Amino acid sequence: MGRKSSKYSIEGVGSRESASGFPFFKIGFFIAIIGTAIFPFTTIGNKVIRKVGNLLGGEVREIIVEVPVEKIVEVRVEVPVEVHIPVAAPAVRQEKVLANSHAEAIEPMEDVRKMSSSSRIKLSTSVKADKSNGLASADRTDDGSYAIEYKVLIKVPKAAATLAELEKGTPGLGEMLPKLGELTKTAKVSPYFYEIYKNKVDRVKRDATKMKSLLSRHNFFDLQTVLNMTAPNGRKVMIMQADMDVVSDGSDGDRLAKMPESIVNSTYYQPSTSYFWKKQTSTPNPMVAGYTTRVKKGKAELANPATTSARKTWLKDRLKMLETKIQDMKYFSYLVAEYDPFIVIPISMLTNMSDKHAPKVGDYAVVIYKDKLYPCIVGDGGPTFKVGEASLRMAKELNKRAGIYSRPVSDLSVTYLVFPNSRNRDKSAPDYTMWRTKCSELLKEIGGLSAHYQLHEWTNKFPKKDDATTR
Repeated sequence: MGRKSSKYSIEGVGSRESASGFPFFKIGFFIAIIGTAIFPFTTIGNKVIRKVGNLLGGEVREIIVEVPVEKIVEVRVEVPVEVHIPVAAPAVRQEKVLANSHAEAIEPMEDVRKMSSSSRIKLSTSVKADKSNGLASADRTDDGSYAIEYKVLIKVPKAAATLAELEKGTPGLGEMLPKLGELTKTAKVSPYFYEIYKNKVDRVKRDATKMKSLLSRHNFFDLQTVLNMTAPNGRKVMIMQADMDVVSDGSDGDRLAKMPESIVNSTYYQPSTSYFWKKQTSTPNPMVAGYTTRVKKGKAELANPATTSARKTWLKDRLKMLETKIQDMKYFSYLVAEYDPFIVIPISMLTNMSDKHAPKVGDYAVVIYKDKLYPCIVGDGGPTFKVGEASLRMAKELNKRAGIYSRPVSDLSVTYLVFPNSRNRDKSAPDYTMWRTKCSELLKEIGGLSAHYQLHEWTNKFPKKDDATTR
């Protein structure tokens, strides 16, 4: 996600009767179609697609797909939500689509049983038999006489809104931030809290209908709150509570000239982040070599007479995407998740230009876990159905055992303070000392820190220029 993203609103002007008028609507419609087609090829679009795949636990491939622009609607999800899908018998064998599996097709209800076990979702079964007024020969042809009803029952939680509720996740939060209790009295639950849970429910509905693996109970209930608060001086702050997952993307030839071959040649690793700046040296981005190799292989396959027409079409799109990324890496540098502390925010927030509490890329943030406070920035965008992701550097600071496949915090005990509209207009390479100073100033605007607490001081862990070893 290394590109800025914008929302455009196109309104029709004039009417069909003014045939001589400028064709605004047609041009607007054309632009919308082009935008939808191009979005997956942008760094930010391709990255969102990758992140969604990674969260599902399946194998992620570089496939060019169309991603519709998501519209944020302030809708409160009713509770409980019931997904009710009747499945007629006899059971039809369906392709198994559980993540991390290429097993042969199995019976739908066996699929449900296995997904219930792997996702820690309670499964209850029952059989109800009623007398029929028809003969067996008639009931045999009646789908309703022998059927399966597959129901998914969901309770959508309320948002934590008081200091007491926030401290259930992060004990002592009020002591760290003495004015927080006053701020919560006028705080409002962000529409994004309802939107994120609505997106979760919609995802479950879609996957349940297709008999696909569902979000696990852990990943469904991964968000405690999203609150919009405003200090007396007008300073806005968004506070979120969630767990923490890990992101491990990013590259920067200026600061990290060498990376392991396994990463350089990986088709999973993303070389970019949403936060980027102009390169300062001529040292090439190490990820360019891997992308260049893939371009050569793609062109060779494209020139092969045996390559099918459909495959060639796919290859052309893929090569266009790879070459665009190569050009980006030649001119820009990105955050590196293993070395830079940053958090990830849902892309729907980052692209919303009307919500004054919605953070943007580069905005300053403070991560609070136990009795420690960590300054950072919003460095990347993620899926619209979850909150609670941070760079590998941040994750390891919270839990030394954290890794690419091991989240640092599973409980909903991480508090994220994000200060909207606090970013520097000119992006530049990370300056951890400046980040700490800026976050300290922002905290003072909402009442400051208690005397017993201070912000963490990040150190530069990038290899020295003459150090040939990395990682």
